[in-house]
Amino acid sequence: MPWLSILIAVPVLGAVAVALLPKGSDKAAKQLALGVSLVVLVLTLVMAVQFAPGNGRWAFQETYDWIPSFGVHYAVAVDGIALVLIALSAVLVPIVILASWHDADGTGADNPPKRSVKTYFSLLLVLEAMMIGVFAATDIFLFYVFFEAMLIPMYFMIGSYGGAQRSYAAVKFLLYSLFGGLLMLVAVIALYSIAGKSTFLFPELIGAIQDPTTQKWLFAGFFIAFAIKAPLWPFHTWLPDAAAQAPAGAAVLLVGVLDKVGTYGMLRFCLELFPDASKFFIPLVVVLSVIGIVYGAIVAIGQTDMKRLIAYTSISHFGFIALGVFAMTANSAAGATLYMVNHGFSTGALFLIAGFLIYRRGSSYIADYGGVRNVAPLLAGTFLIAGLSGLSLPGLSSFVSEFMVLVGTFSSPVENFGFEIPAIIGATGVVLAAIYILWMYKRVATGPTAESVSGMKDLNGREKLVIVPLIALIIGLGFYPKPLLDVINPAVGTTLANVSVPAFAPAHPVADQKGAGQ
Repeated sequence: MPWLSILIAVPVLGAVAVALLPKGSDKAAKQLALGVSLVVLVLTLVMAVQFAPGNGRWAFQETYDWIPSFGVHYAVAVDGIALVLIALSAVLVPIVILASWHDADGTGADNPPKRSVKTYFSLLLVLEAMMIGVFAATDIFLFYVFFEAMLIPMYFMIGSYGGAQRSYAAVKFLLYSLFGGLLMLVAVIALYSIAGKSTFLFPELIGAIQDPTTQKWLFAGFFIAFAIKAPLWPFHTWLPDAAAQAPAGAAVLLVGVLDKVGTYGMLRFCLELFPDASKFFIPLVVVLSVIGIVYGAIVAIGQTDMKRLIAYTSISHFGFIALGVFAMTANSAAGATLYMVNHGFSTGALFLIAGFLIYRRGSSYIADYGGVRNVAPLLAGTFLIAGLSGLSLPGLSSFVSEFMVLVGTFSSPVENFGFEIPAIIGATGVVLAAIYILWMYKRVATGPTAESVSGMKDLNGREKLVIVPLIALIIGLGFYPKPLLDVINPAVGTTLANVSVPAFAPAHPVADQKGAGQ
């Protein structure tokens, strides 16, 4: 069964079907898009059940000639790292579609959409296909194609359905991403030429570049593209504008999934293709990560706009993820991968609840709220749980991954670099997170009820269907992350083995299988 090709094809076909619906079929377009995304979710879960972590590194492999004269293949497969990120995408898309039921209607909006409802939901499905493809690609040229193709639907979602400054935010997002993609394309072509393998297949290119200087230049091309996509400080400046201007559902996919392609690329490609260069650049990346953790948190504290505040918290979180990747321990790398998933759920919940608030009040400014819990206790309660997960409260999902990153970083065996101080500085991000999350919640939900929210309605049935699965995942993975770690750890062990770093202080006994699949 070509599972991955099916997962890519179904949303593409669904997008075409939605686009071909007769004019005025807005409700049918929403229902069809939701149905297609649920089919993808079911197929993903069926595929995931069949995944066996101990049966070699790659599962569900498909390899076909695409451009034979250049050694380009349509090659897809997953290991544990890719699988959990594909699952993240498959879970979030139907939730986003249900949450975005009225995002493209334009009813009473100050900035009516430029395009139709059908187009919006078609773009969501196309984006889902691109997200699955980018995590599944094992041909580096194919990865690049998906990496760039993701920009198109997101650009139109921001630019056509976003806020007052949507055009500026969409163009800024596109230009930053295209610049990073151009650097990566140069590095991909150079890798192909210098390796002399006549192929872009990732498994065959591991270890192909031995010269340390060449590795450093190629690493720089890949890393800058991934740092922009992540975004890692100081390549982050496009994110607050894009997230603030995007519709809430698009912001969830932008920060919850698309940005993970950057940290995924660091872990997958930078470490394994350029192991010596990765070790050489550890001090630089760790410094950027720690600055990002502290900077993102401090700037978030001063924000007056809810969506911009959540965007800056994500810059801090991505600092933790990059720190975990380049600490190069089993705990830190597994924690970073788990962090990608948990961040998608917790930040996704925050953006969606902020969207519910903005839809009711008509403003994203924190000062326009107050006492929401008095009139909408369920809305305020879910906002609090999502926020507490964002600040890594024990018992909620983000705590597990953040703890693993910090412990793994502190105990890193990488020679000639002391990780203790970066780990300690990074831990201050937890304290700062408590400030920006609790302060936002206090100003929005507690105190006397502001006149502007006195008639605010609580969560309706559709919104409960949106937020309850995310809250359940946040709590469930907080208490029992083992199923995900059992999938992640063997892939992390293999990655570290290819970088010639011991799987130091494994996060789980299964991580000892460093050479699985080799």
